[in-house]
Amino acid sequence: MKKQESNKAGIDVFGKAISSFYYYKDETPILVHSPDFDDDEILVPYLFRDFKEMPALEKAALEKASGKILDVGCGAGSHALYLQNEKKLQVTAIDISEGALEICEKRGIKDVRNIDYFKLKNEKFDTILLLMNGTGIIGKLEHLDNFFQHSKTLLAKNGQILIDSSDLSYLFDPDEDGGIWIDPDAPYYGELNFRISFKGEHSTEFPWLYLDYNSLALAAEGNNFSCEIVKKGEHYDYLAILKPL
Repeated sequence: MKKQESNKAGIDVFGKAISSFYYYKDETPILVHSPDFDDDEILVPYLFRDFKEMPALEKAALEKASGKILDVGCGAGSHALYLQNEKKLQVTAIDISEGALEICEKRGIKDVRNIDYFKLKNEKFDTILLLMNGTGIIGKLEHLDNFFQHSKTLLAKNGQILIDSSDLSYLFDPDEDGGIWIDPDAPYYGELNFRISFKGEHSTEFPWLYLDYNSLALAAEGNNFSCEIVKKGEHYDYLAILKPL
């Protein structure tokens, strides 16, 4: 799950957890609740990881990032800090968590903004970075076209989007031919709903999209974007690069 959804209910769950760790070394995890799965945990120290601690997909994305960067759902700022301090790039880090952005500033990120990605206007970036299941902020499959069209307004000439996600089809039992049967009348299998909580404070439920690569590529083609896989992960996850044609 990605950090962008941290403040859906007006309760800044990610901000509280990130601040507690930064100021007090409080490692109480963020809990993730879904009607479809058992509760899961986000370990807050992991949000402060440096480059060598990042998974291969994130490293590949940061290595390909160039020019003026927009880091969407920046959280505690690990990606933005690497790009700003190590690659010496101009980075704008955005999140809807005021608490997380306060810590980003404390950690030295120069340009942090409390704004939803879909409300950002009148700026251009060479690289838009959406990591830790970056497709999550799209919410539902039906919003893909809006995502592409809005993103196009934010991309400079020859700009790129680096985005990761996972294909949840592995959760289905294969049939005798090795394929899976999915009810065509049911919602897309990657559309999930979550709540998050920290020390008993809960967000309301919000939608989150896990997107298989073929669906991403089809939507990209329909919106005049190229789409290529940069790297595949070890558990049905992938990093893709999108460019307007």
